[in-house]
Amino acid sequence: MKRPNILLLYTDQQRWDALGANGNREIITPNLDALAARGANFTRCFVQNPVCMPSRISMLSGRYPSSLGITHMGVPVPEDIVTLPRILKGYGYRTANIGKLHFLPHANRDHRLPHPSYGFDRLEIADEPGVYEDAYRAWVRRQAPEQMDKISAGIPPNSRVWQRTMGIEDGVAHRGDPEGRHDFDGGIPFAADEDLTHSVFVGRQTINFIENTGSEPFFCIAGFYSPHAPWISPQPYLDLYDPARLSLPRFPAEIDQRRPRESEAQFSDAQLRRAKQGYYAMITELDHYVGEILSALEARGKTDDTVVVFTSDHGEWLGDHLRYGKGYPADDAVSRVPLIIASPASEQGRTHQGIVEAVDIAPTLLELAGVQIPPFMQGQSLTGVVEGGEQPQKDIAITEGAGWKSLRTTRHRYLIHADGRESLWDMAEDPGAYHDVSMRDEYAAALAECRRLLLTRLLEIERPLPRAWTY
Repeated sequence: MKRPNILLLYTDQQRWDALGANGNREIITPNLDALAARGANFTRCFVQNPVCMPSRISMLSGRYPSSLGITHMGVPVPEDIVTLPRILKGYGYRTANIGKLHFLPHANRDHRLPHPSYGFDRLEIADEPGVYEDAYRAWVRRQAPEQMDKISAGIPPNSRVWQRTMGIEDGVAHRGDPEGRHDFDGGIPFAADEDLTHSVFVGRQTINFIENTGSEPFFCIAGFYSPHAPWISPQPYLDLYDPARLSLPRFPAEIDQRRPRESEAQFSDAQLRRAKQGYYAMITELDHYVGEILSALEARGKTDDTVVVFTSDHGEWLGDHLRYGKGYPADDAVSRVPLIIASPASEQGRTHQGIVEAVDIAPTLLELAGVQIPPFMQGQSLTGVVEGGEQPQKDIAITEGAGWKSLRTTRHRYLIHADGRESLWDMAEDPGAYHDVSMRDEYAAALAECRRLLLTRLLEIERPLPRAWTY
């Protein structure tokens, strides 16, 4: 059989509703909306960890973070973990990751050193825009060395500490506070030429990879940093959005009363709208380069031979719960992400509203490639939905961290900690998950059912090592 190419368009920190195809009438995402119209759009996809590193290796291995022993940031991914690209290489695939991968901690290493391959033939890693001496900086330096001081998103505080401790000065200016960066005030115009952004780098180098593949199938990840804060975007994309016309989060009255009214204060109406402007502008920019990548596939005659996946590693509060960023307790704003899969055999425009998980992506792609699914993978294939057949029925999704697990059903979100503390939210009555109902008598049965569902799922996903013989 001729195995399909696989293109994974992977964004960072994009919540599920930041997409026109998912009902957002404010955001401009024509290319991703067109992709959803020719594939399967999974509107209830949940990641298995609410921060980058655990979520990414979980998705690419098809395993829950707890089974990998990686439930928080800062844990280098062991080189012997079996990943999707490593499996596909055994079937003749040429593999690449362009842009963000985040399998190693950022702050305490020299990004010029060779990176473990993790099954990739080509690695052009740039985990943060302009912060480190990595593939993105090398790309900009080759084209416009005079603009190197204009591309950094701002050095993270831990990177500054490491550089000072090691006596390192990389000679490149960094945006913002020299002691760190403030990520969440609002949109920031990109200081360099607009064709030098990280999204341009990912888009063009992905196209370069596609154009230089031969007859062998490829697996390529286009790892966009957008729309991760700080929300830096070329001015033309910011100009597409008038902050005054953007909607505000829906807060319960008691939360709304806590918000400041001064326009410059965090979580004021004006600041929330500024943040949304920057966030949406980054998404519209990356949507443009998604369009360029898909056009390159078409120009090379590869569209009908390629499975295209679009998803994100986690979401963003974007002011919900008076928070920005991501993390515990992994409510929907953070754990629910877009997922679109378009294959040559897709039933066009199919929307699946049932629960699916990011661990389902790897087994799906293996099945679409005609490769057996290893027994250690804990997700289930979604091929039936993608190709218009049987729709899988999944009762729950699990998102987990160190010392806690969260369970999402169609109606409820349940959270339990290692010390036995529990919370429960009724998502039908309270979509923002603001009011814990775990202590209310009328929810006793729902609470018990969530406990049962979590325990049975944990038993179901156990993967004991295989026996060598019967005795």
